Amino acid sequence: MNTLLLIEDDPLLGQGLVSFFESNGYQCLWAQEAAHANKLWLRADLVVLDRQLEDGDSLQHLPNWLLLKALPVIVLTAKVEVQQRVEGLMAGAKDYVTKPFSNEELLARVITQLRPLGVSHLNYANIQINLSERTAYLDQAPVALKPKEFQLLVLFVQSQGRVFHRDELLNKIWGYQAFPSTRTV
Repeated sequence: MNTLLLIEDDPLLGQGLVSFFESNGYQCLWAQEAAHANKLWLRADLVVLDRQLEDGDSLQHLPNWLLLKALPVIVLTAKVEVQQRVEGLMAGAKDYVTKPFSNEELLARVITQLRPLGVSHLNYANIQINLSERTAYLDQAPVALKPKEFQLLVLFVQSQGRVFHRDELLNKIWGYQAFPSTRTV
């Protein structure tokens, strides 16, 4: 399970994001000020950073935090000017999201930042998936899966905690654009 560090001084937004990330399978640490973030930084796999904290511009702290441990950082801010986004990226952030934002989009950005380049394996609990060989293992024993079953398994492992509508599965896995009356998925 990946650990996210949320550095956000707004209690309402902070609690909402912690609940959202935890409901999507992440452990979430939350700091409301830079001094507390210093203590939590080393425990995180990714940081979601509010640009403007009560104790100042968080970008002033970012280079020092990145020296402690290089982490992907997504900056959240109400500042929408291009120059301010460039400042965030130049300070070391990997992504920049302006408020207001969609929780689902932020989650997608977190997933993208945590995904290693050229990923060829997925793991979930006691399930291992080799994407390049299209094989799956349960407790290290091979599992025989038909192609559609394999696609479903990969989709579910990549989208942990997400609920899919039947029509969405028919579109993503079977490629249906029009949804027939079939009740089978």
